[in-house]
Amino acid sequence: SPPLCVSPAADPAVISPQDPTLLIGSSLVATCTVSPDFPLKAEDLYWTLNGRRLPAASYAALGPSTLSVALARLNGSRQQSGDNLVCHSRDGGILAGSCLYVGLPPEKPVNITCWSKNMKDLTCKWAPGTEGETFLHTNYTLKYKRRWYGQDNTCQEYHTAGTYSCHIPKDLALFTPYEIWVEASNRLGVAVSDVVMLDILDVVTTDPPSDVHVSRVGDLEDQLSVRWSSPPALKDFLFQAKYQIQYRVEDSSEWKVVDDVGNQTSCRLAGLRPGTVYFVQVRCNPFSIYGSKKAGIWSDWSNPTAASTPRSERVAGGCDPKGGEQNTTLRRELKQFFGWVKKHAYGCSNLGIKLYDQWRVWLQKSHKTRNQVGKEP
Repeated sequence: SPPLCVSPAADPAVISPQDPTLLIGSSLVATCTVSPDFPLKAEDLYWTLNGRRLPAASYAALGPSTLSVALARLNGSRQQSGDNLVCHSRDGGILAGSCLYVGLPPEKPVNITCWSKNMKDLTCKWAPGTEGETFLHTNYTLKYKRRWYGQDNTCQEYHTAGTYSCHIPKDLALFTPYEIWVEASNRLGVAVSDVVMLDILDVVTTDPPSDVHVSRVGDLEDQLSVRWSSPPALKDFLFQAKYQIQYRVEDSSEWKVVDDVGNQTSCRLAGLRPGTVYFVQVRCNPFSIYGSKKAGIWSDWSNPTAASTPRSERVAGGCDPKGGEQNTTLRRELKQFFGWVKKHAYGCSNLGIKLYDQWRVWLQKSHKTRNQVGKEP
């Protein structure tokens, strides 16, 4: 016998409008019309929104098998996938559903900033506009092109440095300005950021300095020595680097910043507390890459490295008065020496024997002068 022709089962009902997109504050009248194949009347139906039954006062029968519901002043969708408006039969069965997308058009993305770790790549991030929340799924696309040479390119690797970010891994040209912008789109519209113009050479940064070592300086109880390596990624490029150090006491959250380290890869911290654990971090700013006039971008801080200053050896009184006196003199001289260093030595310059000798000469001179001047106040 010939095969039977089977028609697909008809949907029990149809909702109109189906999956509408609406602005916040809009009103909507939706209808549920039951298929003639189903013996259901308008009075056998009810509506739910996100699982909550809507009040019968908002219903109207528009025919024997059509029930409408009126929704006023809609709020933004609870979920980006839309709110569920469902038409049910009296026994709770689902006859039809519609998704309501209620929200705002996207705002113009703002605050685009970009950086390059190796002069071949670029990472950019942005903010989604002042309000940010559109209540609808909003898609962000980062676009870029070489100035003067046309052709838009679209960034592919999103969320690499946070929600609103994208990474362009390669194929970027040096010595050429780029135009960069972000497009935001959702069901209610499109918004485009201002165009940012940049040259890769002006936005180079590095990974934090590696191999940060912090160690004691002999028995000096108020000092620690910090050493690190310069960033390997930039070895082949002509650039200058400047470094910054920050340190804090173990039980404090307040960092002190040492700003004048210059381009050295070591530094001595003085004036610390004896017998105390310090955490130290270093960061790098590569600037003047191939003569770029821009200030350079600071790297992140290195992971904290810890070390402790030696404990203060206070001499117990009574046993060795001479030793005690000697110790006090030495302590006083050291204090004077570090005072002099602060005045005469640049920032974090290495405090070496040479400096100590210079100081002794200065001390002798000032003694002589004092002795010559003698009785003058």
